[in-house]
Amino acid sequence: MGNNQGGLSITDKSSRFIMAITPPPIPQEQILNDKPTNKATSEFKCQQCGAKLTYKPGSRALVCQYCSFENHIQESDVEIEELDFHEYLRRAAAEDISEEKLYIKCDACGAESTTGANVISQACAFCDSQIVSTAHSKKIIKPRSLLPFKITNNIARESYKKWLHGLWFAPNALKKKAKLDVALNGVYVPHWTYDTDTTSDYTGERGEYYYVSVTKTRTNSEGERETYTEQERRTRWYSASGRVANQFDDVLVLASHTLPRKYTQALEPWDLKNLEPYQDDYLSGFKAESYQINLEQGFELAKDIMDDEIRSNIKQDIGGDDQRIHSVNTRYSNISFKHILLPVWISAYRYHEKVYRFLVNARTGEVQGERPYSWIKITLAILVIVALIIGGYLLHQSFQKQ
Repeated sequence: MGNNQGGLSITDKSSRFIMAITPPPIPQEQILNDKPTNKATSEFKCQQCGAKLTYKPGSRALVCQYCSFENHIQESDVEIEELDFHEYLRRAAAEDISEEKLYIKCDACGAESTTGANVISQACAFCDSQIVSTAHSKKIIKPRSLLPFKITNNIARESYKKWLHGLWFAPNALKKKAKLDVALNGVYVPHWTYDTDTTSDYTGERGEYYYVSVTKTRTNSEGERETYTEQERRTRWYSASGRVANQFDDVLVLASHTLPRKYTQALEPWDLKNLEPYQDDYLSGFKAESYQINLEQGFELAKDIMDDEIRSNIKQDIGGDDQRIHSVNTRYSNISFKHILLPVWISAYRYHEKVYRFLVNARTGEVQGERPYSWIKITLAILVIVALIIGGYLLHQSFQKQ
């Protein structure tokens, strides 16, 4: 379990790269920052040519794309700690701890991302649609830690091409697209992690197997009816009740609606033990989406994730050969959380006027995404399977006649 601290003092600088997905308008969504600021941008300039420095994946350095000058990122002495869940909610309700950011909204997918002043047109990082809109100011929560990008753009592109070539029943025209350059966007995706102790009272039943001899009839190979005896399994059920305790550490919850949850979950596991304290340097050249799912909503999703393990432990506690669970009442204590950013390469492609997105875990290279299917290939495969079944049946019948 993480260290449960009540102090919420954060002195992070503001960053121009945090993406702002519109937070729900309740106090809990305000930023964790003791000193609010309206600073809109934070850039890192090359000391040699004055161009913008960007973070170099897999390193602790910012690099200039023009003269290759590198600027080392100093290690932060800020401790990554768990924040007390209930104390934060109480404080957020009593104080206005917020930070202003400029954002621009994509009407196609609903994503809202940060932008510079006077910028009214740009491509959406999530669906590649062109955004033409006026920037607005929003209050966003600021993360305290992140996993920096480790997989480079080129490696992520190659991982995508291998994934696309390996898809079964994909249209041939789609696979040809893998030979083209893939435009990838590096985005830090917001997540919550939760630590908590749980105590669950349950009622249910314990099933114990026993066997009885049952007489049955069947037709033998000569076509004659015969009787035989076999052992048949039965179950006796007994009432059961009890209490189980669990400790959960870093239950991970996606804090966004923009990306398909089943694909982001498939990118797991993440090496959360390697989290770095939040620094603007790691975001230079990348974007970072702000949460859409607030702290309380995230914990409700975490409960669903924890429920599977709780029910598994209840079944072990019930014992026997089989188990039935009738009711579970779980209490949560010592709840703490972290707001973190996880790195993902994102791209979108159009096929038959429909947008398909794919994601690459920027720590491991794992690829997940949406894909179209070739119904011609699927139909042909079904016909081949049916033909093989019919052929096998006819061959068996011919052997039977011999």
